[in-house]
Amino acid sequence: MASRLNPYLSFRDDARQAMEFYKEVFGGTLRLNTFGEFGSPEGADADKVMHAQLEAENGFTLMASDTPAGMEHNPGTNISVSLSGDDADDLRGYWDKLSEGGTVTVPFEKQMWGDEFGACVDRFGIPWMVNVVHG
Repeated sequence: MASRLNPYLSFRDDARQAMEFYKEVFGGTLRLNTFGEFGSPEGADADKVMHAQLEAENGFTLMASDTPAGMEHNPGTNISVSLSGDDADDLRGYWDKLSEGGTVTVPFEKQMWGDEFGACVDRFGIPWMVNVVHG
């Protein structure tokens, strides 16, 4: 898998509906996982989308999630740029450069789903997510 760059959209409670709509628009394969599937089966957010990924046949990739209760959600500022792939050296290098002088919001480390992941806001105020796929 090569590294890729794609939009990552944040929603309050309707990520599933939005991503199903985008699937109708672009076609392709949609994968959805809820917070309940990743360790919070009893929580208020259990049925909300923790991660959705639409991969269209034309190469478009769109990712999204619902914003958990208690986290700020401001329509208009609800997008991040996502870098993901299995080239760990390249992706770690991008992380180092993007987070330098910015604000780390999720430390870059192994996560419960098995990948290395981190989130930051760069020095220009742009939110980034970097995910190194393992497995």
